Amino acid sequence: MITQEAASPINAIAFDAYATLFDVYCMEALAEEYFPSQGKALTILWRQKQIEYTRIRTISGQFKTFWEITRDALIFATRSLDLPMNDSQRQHLMNQYACLRPFPENLATLETLKAMGYPLAILSNGTHPMLDIAVKYNDMQHLFSHILSADSVQKFKTSPELYQLAVDAFQVPKNEILFVSANAWDACAATWFGFTTFWVNRNQQPEEVLDISPSACGRELSDVLSYVGGLRG
Repeated sequence: MITQEAASPINAIAFDAYATLFDVYCMEALAEEYFPSQGKALTILWRQKQIEYTRIRTISGQFKTFWEITRDALIFATRSLDLPMNDSQRQHLMNQYACLRPFPENLATLETLKAMGYPLAILSNGTHPMLDIAVKYNDMQHLFSHILSADSVQKFKTSPELYQLAVDAFQVPKNEILFVSANAWDACAATWFGFTTFWVNRNQQPEEVLDISPSACGRELSDVLSYVGGLRG
């Protein structure tokens, strides 16, 4: 794990949801069942367009919920790959997206952080219903003090207004909030905002060339434990 020294103690931790807590690429198995040999390509393109549409709509002031954007991105991805998706398949894929599973180490990591006394939150592009379903489906209700959604500001990441939700919820200075994301662009933007940040680099991707780096990085969510433990001394 690569770390940098934080300027302030950590008094709260906020987590990105999709690709950080919940594995968006687990959709590949169902996509492969419907579209043999195209499951991986569909899942990757679906995710790329989903994030792209959040940015386009935020920049243009044309808000649509993350659920609607996720559906629109799926429709585009199947059309782009020339895959004949029917209404039943689309609904089934969307229903499974609402019930994504966490990465294997996540639940134990969250339990440990809570036991260490950290208040925890989810800070996500996802809608309140999407996040509530995912949290309940994975028996995580007891872990989070706050579930914070882009719905509240009608803007998506990397808008400062969305990151500000965590500051308002925790009522601590932004640099005392550790924001954890597996999306490098999200971690970088959150660092610009003023959070202390941790990038979960699961796939050993190169750092973004944005003249900013996350405060720390690791391969799994469990590496956050070592990081905060080191800050406590």
